[in-house]
Amino acid sequence: MNMPAHAPIAVRRHPLLRSYLLEAKYEFLRLLRTPIFALPTLLFPLMFYLLFGVAMNRGNGGAAQYLLATYGVFGVMGAAMFGFGVTVAMEREQGFLALKRALPMPPGAYLLAKMAMALLFSAILALLLALLAFALAGVQLQPAQWGLLFVVHVAGALPFCAIGLFIGTVANGSGAPAVVNLVYLPMSFLSGLWMPLSMLPDVFTRLAPLWPSYHHGQLALKVVGMDAGQPVVMHLGVLAVVGIGFFVLARARLARAG
Repeated sequence: MNMPAHAPIAVRRHPLLRSYLLEAKYEFLRLLRTPIFALPTLLFPLMFYLLFGVAMNRGNGGAAQYLLATYGVFGVMGAAMFGFGVTVAMEREQGFLALKRALPMPPGAYLLAKMAMALLFSAILALLLALLAFALAGVQLQPAQWGLLFVVHVAGALPFCAIGLFIGTVANGSGAPAVVNLVYLPMSFLSGLWMPLSMLPDVFTRLAPLWPSYHHGQLALKVVGMDAGQPVVMHLGVLAVVGIGFFVLARARLARAG
């Protein structure tokens, strides 16, 4: 396989690495050029933050800071769950997944490309939200807090990639968007991502730890000093169990389908 002269030395020396990078690159470009995915994924959380975090809470820095943390979680959840759930379901139904398996591509490149796509969209969204919060809402954080919040937002997308992947293995192409929304939107509301749980009846607060989005939200809120005070290790443990569990279930279904 001929390599471009301008390709990095590590890539030229390792064709396998080049295969993974190319698969990830084209997956990202494909979805970036798909308005039905790219526009809602990037614009909706930003619009919600402009409305609720900036316009409706002008002068209320605490609300803007809280919503920066939680809308970041809301946004990366969408990028992960739609990026996996809808695209995997459609590609499986159209036979594209079977075609990918027949090609001489590295094992795991298909899933790793989708994961890289979800993390890249999540990173873009987290950066845009941070810019809005700083420039328009007057949110002031220490440099270490900005960096840690970015890492929490982006890395926290991984368990939702696994949930989306599982949905993509059980739903058909036309039904997957509805299934993702039926999981994504109620889970966001019940986790306190749209408004603090203290504003809802007590039953919502008691049930909130059932949802992985709650634990991701609490990690983000801990960075800005507005969490419920629960241990970080508990939140990380729940997210790890959810991510690994749904990935194992999804991989088993994909193996049976193959």
